[in-house]
Amino acid sequence: MKLQKYLVLGFAALSLTACSDFLKENPEAFISEDQYYKTQADAINAVNAVYFMLNSGGSSVQTPYNTLFNTGMNMAGDDEDPGPGATNPDVRSLAVLAHSSTNLRVYELWQQHYAAIKKANVVLEKVPAIEFDATLKARLLGEAKFLRALYYFNLVRLYGDVPLITEYQKFVNASDYAIARTPSAQIYAQIEKDLTEAAGVLPASYSSPDAGRATAGAARALLAKVYLTKASLPLNLTTHYQDAVKKAEEALSAADGGTGTYGYNLFANYADVFLPATKNGVEHIFSAQFKSNALGQGNNENPRTILSSIPGLSGNYAHMVRYYTNGNDKFYSIYKLYSPNDKRRDVTFVRYFVSPTNGRRYALPITNSTVPNDSTPFFHKWWDPNSTSVTSESAANVPILRYAELLLIHAEAENEANGPTAKAYKSLNRVRNRAGLPDITPRLTKDQFREAVYLDRRLEVVFEYQRWFDLIRQKDASGKSTFVTNLHKVGKTNAADKHRLYPIPQSEIDNNALITQNPGY
Repeated sequence: MKLQKYLVLGFAALSLTACSDFLKENPEAFISEDQYYKTQADAINAVNAVYFMLNSGGSSVQTPYNTLFNTGMNMAGDDEDPGPGATNPDVRSLAVLAHSSTNLRVYELWQQHYAAIKKANVVLEKVPAIEFDATLKARLLGEAKFLRALYYFNLVRLYGDVPLITEYQKFVNASDYAIARTPSAQIYAQIEKDLTEAAGVLPASYSSPDAGRATAGAARALLAKVYLTKASLPLNLTTHYQDAVKKAEEALSAADGGTGTYGYNLFANYADVFLPATKNGVEHIFSAQFKSNALGQGNNENPRTILSSIPGLSGNYAHMVRYYTNGNDKFYSIYKLYSPNDKRRDVTFVRYFVSPTNGRRYALPITNSTVPNDSTPFFHKWWDPNSTSVTSESAANVPILRYAELLLIHAEAENEANGPTAKAYKSLNRVRNRAGLPDITPRLTKDQFREAVYLDRRLEVVFEYQRWFDLIRQKDASGKSTFVTNLHKVGKTNAADKHRLYPIPQSEIDNNALITQNPGY
């Protein structure tokens, strides 16, 4: 995807020969906002700026799909922990659920999502007035609506009721920006509206250099996920399970029982989902785009999962699996939930690294009386084969929506709406068979099938910024939330219902007299 950054610079012309010229401005060197949004190129750049909030980053800046969802969300869950290289106190407090409203990561997630929403609102206000090709204009507006829906979808799941801002705000007084929290039902209504309108104008696909931009299939797939979320806890609006089935089938390919014409399919090789060489392929519905070592647009997760001090590799081991006690094994983790013949396991994790400098293997053994020759599993999904100590950032994209997840959404929603039907089994088994696993046991009850989908979903999309959102919505056979139980199981015994929502950032409360705090913070 062609993501272009643009700068608007203002210069003051200074003269040392005359005092009257010392602070004289040169208006010809300044491009005002009203002067900028005039051409097709301006419109494209404005939309690219909305995408940029997905993937911008670097060593000092994190954005949601470039590390921030890990340091600011996943580590609060049950699969990951901060490693020795993660020394930030805000990250470590979040990992033990001791975070408060002043936590920096809590603020950054809020701030960056609203910064992106503001950029989308700029597009939706300014671009309609620009004269250029009507089809392209409609597409660009559809992209902005898709992205705004995605950002609000993340916010409403993280914080609950949040301010709904759909117009470009450019007030003079700070007090004019104060806005109360909008009920989540209205946030979801806006998300659905944006995605429905986007699906009606976006194309089915793109050619280079625009591959990776939002498509009609992505809008329908995301809407299926939105409906599944609304039907799940805490909203529990169960009639939306059938809506999720319907929307999923609009994106599923005919071979999988759908009516979609987008050409989606599973890669035969699970590793191809993550390798830079196969990015934007048949399984990728929508991804955050990355370029290795390219002006902060590389995937910065790469060095964070690599063991430090390996000659020729740049690693700081900041992100590691969470260990907990299971029976006599005190070093149990998500790695051990995989069966040995599950092909996903050895793509998702490695047990050692090979130095490109000396060819030696580097591992981190574990002294475990229960499991002989046990050793540390390292997350491996964002590994770039071309990565070295010089180019530590990865070119691996981050899938935000992919076809395997769409199949799992379909299987889960179909089971909840109609029981474990043949359709539900087919979608789940497609994902399992690609992993080298047999079909799921036939004639399961609805509750048993639900647990099977939950497990395969966890194993399929681990480390893809999905687990926290699943923890807060999933339920047991009685319909009760499993959030607290699952976190207690991995040793986070202080987990409570209040943690299902993040606190509203304290700085937001201090600056906005109309906003209130979430319970318990």
